[in-house]
Amino acid sequence: MVEAYCVKCKQKREMKDAKQVTMKNGKKAATGVCPVCGTKMFKIGG
Repeated sequence: MVEAYCVKCKQKREMKDAKQVTMKNGKKAATGVCPVCGTKMFKIGG
């Protein structure tokens, strides 16, 4: 699991449904949702 900061909860949490994506500049990132509030989460280099 990938840990990222949730802006809504203001805490670091483990992402739910984390998927690895590639940004336009070619760097890797991870995207998912917060398991508590359901807000989208994003982590560069994840």
